[in-house]
Amino acid sequence: MATEEYTSVWTRPKRGRRREHPALTQEQIVAEAIKLLDADGLEALTMRKLGAALGAVATAVYWHVANKDELLELVVDEVYGEIEVPDVTEPGQWRDAADAAARSLRSMIVRHPWVAPTLADVGMNYLGPNLMRVSDAMLGVYLGAGFELIEADQASKTVLGYVIGIASVEAATASKLKRSGEDMAAWQAAVWPAAVRAADPHPRMRALYAAYGDADLVEGSEDAFSYGLDRILDGLQTRLGRD
Repeated sequence: MATEEYTSVWTRPKRGRRREHPALTQEQIVAEAIKLLDADGLEALTMRKLGAALGAVATAVYWHVANKDELLELVVDEVYGEIEVPDVTEPGQWRDAADAAARSLRSMIVRHPWVAPTLADVGMNYLGPNLMRVSDAMLGVYLGAGFELIEADQASKTVLGYVIGIASVEAATASKLKRSGEDMAAWQAAVWPAAVRAADPHPRMRALYAAYGDADLVEGSEDAFSYGLDRILDGLQTRLGRD
């Protein structure tokens, strides 16, 4: 039985320009979709709402994308273009490059909170040029470190999984604060006393909250992210030394 070929906006033939909508381009559709996603989140995006924002009927949007899944392929690839991955030309550069790429990915996800659940929903099946370019560059970082091809891929995915996991929580928090109209300081002031009371019967958690005191949560999240990333890179550095 023949296997059905994987379908994607990147693999199907492109349609010609539609005369009655000459001004509506794929680039415009993608840009407006990202604006709507950043403002209202993944669930709020519909083809009808996108068409209205573009001043066009939904059928005009469907000329460029067959459905919402194809639209998401395009917008995910567009924001992946924001990720910067330094080149590694000698082994000693790999760790700084891996750190910079991880932070660039994290920043992109926090800027676009809808990206993380989108990736979690579909995996890494997107075939867009920006995602392929970034994936290739990240693979190059670990090949440049001295890993063989398969292990370089495994190392890259290990770091990727950590960053997406941490950034997903940060993005969800940012989205919640945006909906509430509060900033992090106001949210912390409101929630912290309740958290301390909840921890009171639990000695280790009570000690932990006391140790943090009234520390800034934004700085704390930066420290926590750096700690986890450094420990992963330490492990990969040890692995390289062992080999």
